[in-house]
Amino acid sequence: MNNTVQEGKSIAITSYILIVGVLIAMSMNSENKNSFASFHIRQALGLSLTFISFGALTSNFDSFFITFPMWICVSVLWTYGIFTAIQGQMRPIPLLGGLFQKWFKSIG
Repeated sequence: MNNTVQEGKSIAITSYILIVGVLIAMSMNSENKNSFASFHIRQALGLSLTFISFGALTSNFDSFFITFPMWICVSVLWTYGIFTAIQGQMRPIPLLGGLFQKWFKSIG
């Protein structure tokens, strides 16, 4: 397991560079599937889609009190995800991580 983590760590960290990083990480992980990298690819994909969805919803409002909490929420979840990848852990992102694993189980 530890060897799997070390092999997949760079792919996992790359996946957290918004949607571009997810696509790059998916191509890096396409030949030799790494379970650690796949876990974080699914987390990062879900986080990117959440960010895009929240952004689309909050763009209709021209209010700091609506957009600022969205940025804080996404930033905290992103920071959590990338730090668990750096630390070599497979902990799902709070609130949504378990759903991301279920929804994107074919990806990785």
